[in-house]
Amino acid sequence: MNLGLWLHRSAAHLPNRPALFCGTKQVADYGQFAQRAAGFAGWLRDQGVGRGARVAIFMPNAPDYLVALFGIWYAGAVAVPINAKLHSREVAYIVENADVAFIVTRVQGDTGFGVPCVDVSQGMPLAAPCDVTERAPEELAWLFYTSGTTGRPKGVQITHGMLMAMAQSYHADVDPVRESDAALYAAPMSHGAGLYSVMHVQKGARHVVPASGGFDPSEVLDLAAHFGSTHMFAAPTMVTRLSAYAEAGGRDGAGLRTVVYAGGPMYVADIIKARDVFGDVFVQIYGQGECPMAITCLSRADIADAGHSEWRHRLGSVGRAQSCVELRIGDGDGRALPVGAQGEVMVRGAPVMPGYWRSPDATAQALRDGWLMTGDVGVLDPEGYLTLKDRSKDVIISGGSNVYPREVEEVLLQHEAVQEVSVVGRAHADWGEEVVACVVGDVGVSELDSLCRANIARFKAPKAYVFLHALPKNHYGKVLKTELRDVVRRS
Repeated sequence: MNLGLWLHRSAAHLPNRPALFCGTKQVADYGQFAQRAAGFAGWLRDQGVGRGARVAIFMPNAPDYLVALFGIWYAGAVAVPINAKLHSREVAYIVENADVAFIVTRVQGDTGFGVPCVDVSQGMPLAAPCDVTERAPEELAWLFYTSGTTGRPKGVQITHGMLMAMAQSYHADVDPVRESDAALYAAPMSHGAGLYSVMHVQKGARHVVPASGGFDPSEVLDLAAHFGSTHMFAAPTMVTRLSAYAEAGGRDGAGLRTVVYAGGPMYVADIIKARDVFGDVFVQIYGQGECPMAITCLSRADIADAGHSEWRHRLGSVGRAQSCVELRIGDGDGRALPVGAQGEVMVRGAPVMPGYWRSPDATAQALRDGWLMTGDVGVLDPEGYLTLKDRSKDVIISGGSNVYPREVEEVLLQHEAVQEVSVVGRAHADWGEEVVACVVGDVGVSELDSLCRANIARFKAPKAYVFLHALPKNHYGKVLKTELRDVVRRS
């Protein structure tokens, strides 16, 4: 089944239902939304984009993002959403690796990626409408690129069936969607916020993109108050910034119905403060691109139950397994460990990926007998609450975006004066973590900054440098990042 059928059905049932908004301005009802998606699909077909072809969406948040996404699905093609903040070299790698046939963008002129592009800044190109193309549940819907510890992005194959399982589990475990709801896209639509569009389309809810295209606390609160019954997906750092702004300005978050947070660690003190400001609107989920948004859920009831003896413990967890998955803690060989034992988080079920795009070796490492080896270390308590202890892949999560140290290290090592380098995260009040590079070598900060600007996205570049005579290592020559983090914390 093609996910595009959910838009087709909502449009048939609720053609005049308000659908797409830029700020408070309505730009399409559901009938128009579906008509434009079908027309864009027809245009793609006219350009030679056929079933299974990959079409990249490289643009910031906008109402037409959803027209492009569902139009790609109508055409039977595969969406390749790309973070609009990525450096052009990073984009070029994804475009080449995914063998992209076409790029949807809001950049005028040739993007220089060697692939046909269409600039939709003045509207979507439309042709004779295309019916929803038949697709099987195991066929690809979304190719999601997530960096690995090697710094080389891997394409996670996300199928129509995976997203349908994610959506049904959302209704059952996270938050049932209603026609009267408004989904507010303040986080990048190339990631979790965009994934969550499907269940809101399924139920005929409204879709609101801030006029700024991003996250501004004042704008978010104003839009929530205007629309009412507002849902928002947010990184924990967005939640803390929003609650701090609201508290300082005496705002109570009127209109916010549900804030689903994920994508990084949420400290217990921060969620308690946010709840004090906004009330019982919060739900936490834990997922990965390899099992999108669908591993565990810490429910609204759990977060609200301040009188429970285990309340603080639960707030420090990521909740219990969602309905569509099995969850276990495993040892180094994937064997199940007893309750209370610390080990690797493993998950199996309908939303787990079939593998990485054209990467059989990485797929074999990640999947064992159908179980996804998440790379995260955690503990399950007797009631099934999962607490994450560490990120074994050393990922730094800054502002809800993943930064992989190896990727930054490889760029810095391009400088001939850099002898050694190791990148770690340091706690930051606004962004959760910031990137810090520990460098051995006689080189200036400005030179390293220039090197990073030329090769990687700005959010991945180090915000600080610590210069050392040598990096601490163990007897096997492995850098001791635990010691480095202590050095950075004291610097």
